[in-house]
Amino acid sequence: MKHDVYDYIIKGIKEKGALHMALIDQDNFNNSHDVMRTAKIIEDSGVDAIMVGGSSVDREQIDMCIKAIKKGSNLPVIIFPGGVSQISPYADAIYFMTLMNSRSRYWLSLAQALASFSVYKANIEAIPMGYIVMESPVKSSVAFYGDVNGIPPNKPKIAASYALAAQYLGMKVVYLEAGSGAPTPVPDNVIKATKEVLEIPLIVGGGIRDEKTAYQKVKAGADIIVTGNIVENAEKNAELIKRIASAIHKAGGER
Repeated sequence: MKHDVYDYIIKGIKEKGALHMALIDQDNFNNSHDVMRTAKIIEDSGVDAIMVGGSSVDREQIDMCIKAIKKGSNLPVIIFPGGVSQISPYADAIYFMTLMNSRSRYWLSLAQALASFSVYKANIEAIPMGYIVMESPVKSSVAFYGDVNGIPPNKPKIAASYALAAQYLGMKVVYLEAGSGAPTPVPDNVIKATKEVLEIPLIVGGGIRDEKTAYQKVKAGADIIVTGNIVENAEKNAELIKRIASAIHKAGGER
């Protein structure tokens, strides 16, 4: 089994203290040129890896997106799948996710069984992930499609218990998600309580739109920060992306 991307992640966390990953939603791009240009801006801004995923079920679209990213950047490309169809041999790795707090057995084990042979045939690295979604006043796509029982922001021990369960089940990373476009990010006390029990990397995303917030979440315990919405217009937000990456690395170095 391949471990190249996971080893890159672990090494990066050891060297920098924390990493910044940018999420490209293939649904928001109509041509490969825009994707390629976005990927170049992301890499030039100091981001450490690129995630790609969205709600689309169009296999050709995700293939196009990943190939364009590869032309514009040398960063590792990790699929962050929104469904079993989003598997491409052009990626370096895929987060093989279990939606830990879903009410649906489909997202707990059936989707993974359906996707397993596609990942195997694509010959890409699978990184097992425990995916945990916070409660939010604005319902995200993952909360809707994933039939999520959202973690209350004032109950950090619940989030920590799901994360610890993911670790005990053998998963290699945990992702605490506020939801795409969330009005507020994952609270610091939830991040802190979760990180205190984990020995594996903790990823935090959703609602992080500036360097101050990114810095704060790393200081609270996040090993990896994911930003998505700001890269949709990467050319306009290039300096902001650069400041966020710098803040993440600065906070990581201070920990």
